[in-house]
Order: sequence, then C-alpha cells, then structure tokens
Amino acid sequence: MNDFNASRSDRRVAPACVIACESIATHPDFRALSDISALDVDLRYASVNNFLAHNFYGLLDCAYVHKTAGTALERAVSWLQEHTPDQRLRVLDALRPQRVQEQLFLALDGTPMAGYLAHPDHGSIHSFGMAVDVTLIDAAGCELDMGSAFDEMGFRSHTDDESTLVAQGVLTRQHVRNRKCLRDAMEHGGFQCLRTEWWHFDLGDRDAVRRDLPRVA
Repeated sequence: MNDFNASRSDRRVAPACVIACESIATHPDFRALSDISALDVDLRYASVNNFLAHNFYGLLDCAYVHKTAGTALERAVSWLQEHTPDQRLRVLDALRPQRVQEQLFLALDGTPMAGYLAHPDHGSIHSFGMAVDVTLIDAAGCELDMGSAFDEMGFRSHTDDESTLVAQGVLTRQHVRNRKCLRDAMEHGGFQCLRTEWWHFDLGDRDAVRRDLPRVA
C-alpha cells in the first residue's frame, strides 16, 4: 500500500507527465517484470486474491516497473541467489495506475485502513513504477511466513519495533529472520522498506519521483 498517514505527510507534487497504462508495453521508461530472470510474479490486485477480494486491474497489464526499479530488482535477485539460493523474490504488486489507486482509496475512505494508502491527490509511488510489494518464496514456491499476511494493516506488519513484537509473542524470531532476509536483499538493490509494511519497498526520494518521473494513469 503506502506509508501510514502518508496522505498527511507527503506534499503534493505535480508529475512530469502522465502516461496511459495501455501505452506502457512500448514505453522506453518501463520494463516488464518477465524480463527479470529468477523473479516470481503473483500480482494480487490482478486477481481476487487480495484483502478486498476484487480484481482491480481487470484487463490492464500491470506487470511492469520503471526501468530504474527493474535494475534495482535485478540487484536484489542477485543478492538472494548468492546468499540464500533456496529462496526467490516474489512480486505481489508493482505498477499501480492512478485510476486503480483512486479505486482503492474510495474502497477504504472513511475506514481506519485509509491511513495506510497514499491519497490519490499526492499519488502513490507505485503509480510511477518505483515501488514494489514483495515477499520470499522457498524452493517449492511456498511463501515464507512473515508473521502477518500481505496487506494486513496493523501493528503485526510494522517493521520499526520487531524486537518488542517478539518479546510480546506477537512475532517469532523466525518471522524477523525472514523479514530481515527480504530487507537485506531489497536494500542491496537500493530500495527502502516502509516502517508499517514489511512487504512495501520504495526506490528513490518520493518528492523527486513524483516531480521528475512520468505517472501511469
């Protein structure tokens, strides 16, 4: 999703330009996830396998990232291959068009969960192809247990005080080890993890991304 209370802290920045999602496949600034070897892809908003049980992408092909993020993902994949060859990176969400961000916001507006979603007026970093939601899978293709589900909006998903959550019995040490492995790989690629979502990683400065890169509508 996005950082908790991001709609209050992120200032509005007009994008450099806007591109229709239908034009992404031929746009030189974007790269298909299928071009990145050893990367597993399971886009949850392209199916009903998400917390809202709704296919938000429909016929849109959203299995893309900005080419800069694609290079960063390659570095993360290479790190995993070197350090934990029995595990792979699975992408759960990548490019999220502005129109989908608006649908998600409408679905959550007025609920406590809305604070986890970037307001469409500011724009999600996902809409620039510079954010990904990821997890790890084992050799059998099973997702590692991270202590909370993808898009579980609550304190169990937070990363900023995991030691306290372990002490309280909310998380186990194995949960934290799995999360740390994921963060190590993604940070090696250049991504930053959000403090409230173990699965969400941004690339680059948010204001600069919103100001300098094209947004997908």
